[in-house]
Amino acid sequence: MTAPLMPRATAVWLVENTTLTFRQISVFCEIHELEIQAIADGDVSSNIRGLSPIDNGQLTWEEIRRCEADNKANLEICQMERNVKAMNAKAKKVLSPSQRQDKPAAVLWIIKNYPDLKDSQICKLIGTTKPTIEAIRNGTHKDSAVLRPKNPVTIGLCAEADIEKALLAAQPKPVKEKKAKKAPAKKAASQKTAKAKKEPKAKKETKAKAAPKKTTAKKAPAKKAASKKTATAKK
Repeated sequence: MTAPLMPRATAVWLVENTTLTFRQISVFCEIHELEIQAIADGDVSSNIRGLSPIDNGQLTWEEIRRCEADNKANLEICQMERNVKAMNAKAKKVLSPSQRQDKPAAVLWIIKNYPDLKDSQICKLIGTTKPTIEAIRNGTHKDSAVLRPKNPVTIGLCAEADIEKALLAAQPKPVKEKKAKKAPAKKAASQKTAKAKKEPKAKKETKAKAAPKKTTAKKAPAKKAASKKTATAKK
């Protein structure tokens, strides 16, 4: 169950305007029962003004009267609030007031439990901005003193499968690095084969060019000798 908008102010209103037990208010507001008792005694939250959950649309008087009659019963949030959470679980677009308030707490929970996730991934999971994440990470957020980490899955901001996908995407991929290393070896092998193919052709060309020169060099003296013999015979 998600705590109502401004849980301490809601607890102050319920203590002042209803006869609900400390346990019932504690369960609904997600505050320790001893703190609810301290609020009733005036030791805690004396300067906080009560906030009506009825005006926020999270409770009805009928639900409060039902729990006042049965001390073992727990307050159930309005159907409209549950519908908002169901819509957010599917589309991640419509958020209830309590979910919007719990976004910084969800960001703090992810930073503590999954520090490897990038800010861009946290933005997609929670629906927040990078400056907000940096402020929570550095402790400069306006609510840093009172922030308590909350699991975004239980709040309804994202699903467990979404966190698992983000973790898989954040892990390094050694397969691509191996392929990148093999590529230069293939190029070197192809260059060697290309050189090996070119070398025989070059040798053949040099042999072909050298052959005619040798034949012409040998035939030239034979022609000169034959011309000398014919000259002597005529004389």
